[in-house]
Amino acid sequence: MQSVSRVRSLISHRHFSTTVSLFHKANAKKQLPGTGNVPQRAGLANDKQVYLDWNARKTSLFHHFWLRDHCRCESCYHPITRQRLVDTFSIPRDIQPAAVDSSSDGLSVTWQDGHTSFYAWDWLHTHSYSPILRTNEPLEGKQPKLWDSSLKLTPVAHEAVMHTEEGLRDWLDQLEVFGVSFVEGVPTTVEATEALARRLCFLKETHYSQGIWSFTADLAHADTAYTQLALGAHTDNTYFTEPSGLQMFHKLEFEGTGGDSLFVDGFSVAQQLKKISPEAYRTLSTTRIPTHSAGDENVLIIPTPRAYPILNHGPNGDLFQIRYNNDDRSTLDHLSSTQLDEFYDALFLWNQLLKSDRNELWDPLTPGRVVTFDNWRVLHGRSSFTGHRRICGAYFPWDNYKSRVRTSRLTAKDKDRLL
Repeated sequence: MQSVSRVRSLISHRHFSTTVSLFHKANAKKQLPGTGNVPQRAGLANDKQVYLDWNARKTSLFHHFWLRDHCRCESCYHPITRQRLVDTFSIPRDIQPAAVDSSSDGLSVTWQDGHTSFYAWDWLHTHSYSPILRTNEPLEGKQPKLWDSSLKLTPVAHEAVMHTEEGLRDWLDQLEVFGVSFVEGVPTTVEATEALARRLCFLKETHYSQGIWSFTADLAHADTAYTQLALGAHTDNTYFTEPSGLQMFHKLEFEGTGGDSLFVDGFSVAQQLKKISPEAYRTLSTTRIPTHSAGDENVLIIPTPRAYPILNHGPNGDLFQIRYNNDDRSTLDHLSSTQLDEFYDALFLWNQLLKSDRNELWDPLTPGRVVTFDNWRVLHGRSSFTGHRRICGAYFPWDNYKSRVRTSRLTAKDKDRLL
């Protein structure tokens, strides 16, 4: 206790630890996946930061202001809505702790105004920023597995999807990993298809339909989808600022020939393009292409901003979205002669890869077999057909789909740790 008194006197009571460089035992409670870390020491690093020495012999630094701004007590963070309640702008920028204490469960900080904040070790390890200790971003989901025409997916049973959480997770897992999934045994009605769709998440309303849609080749809308023509591999809604995240098809009726559905893993084709021609990949990643939907009398849809590249990447450089429909492309009047040549050369190579037998997955989609696919990754099309063909389906918002995926595998404790 004499050493504790000496430390307190050295720091003029502005900060002290009520535990002497405590070596913690592993938390007896079950740790959340990917963590289980309890620091060996916790204390004052300097007049602006607290340090935590982890078992892995790594040290995290947390700014005093950051800690106060991220207080998890019920008056600063709503335990049900998980929304911040703290007023960031009322916190002094030079705020100092009056006391820092650590236990086997977490870090407790008492501030000079008397407010006490508590932070669980798992939460601190997950959100360590100096340095970053997490090896992945758990909210981003599973890594995609690329595929070609040889893909063989086990269909998910309709009854399992509709009535069990395991069936739902199997469906969502295939969508997240492969970007496509088939559900079999679905009653061939619009109502049953809509019930399946809403088992996933909310539906996206568009100028085509208020939710679920059903059509034949009758040109009910001025779009080539409403004809018997063949459609090359493409993604839908390139003219929306945010294209639909998922799309679902169910062929309810068919009397005729042709009309098989085509699917292509756009991420796989993009990888092939990058390997064959990095220059072409760069061109399709940087050249912004204007698009539109303007067939119906009262419709003139264009995205904001006006144009996007075919290959879209996040801040970390990873490809996250493909926007490609050559039929919906607007006039190219914004590129120089050199840029036009570069774009068309890259586009021809992209088209060649899309149409390679190696990359084309064809499926007749017999009635009762429903396909759902990632519209930001998987391109789709169809062969021309004759006769009668009725198909129904739906669009899904990207954020609602991803939310459903996360909540199917994360617990309430996971949410508390990750947010």
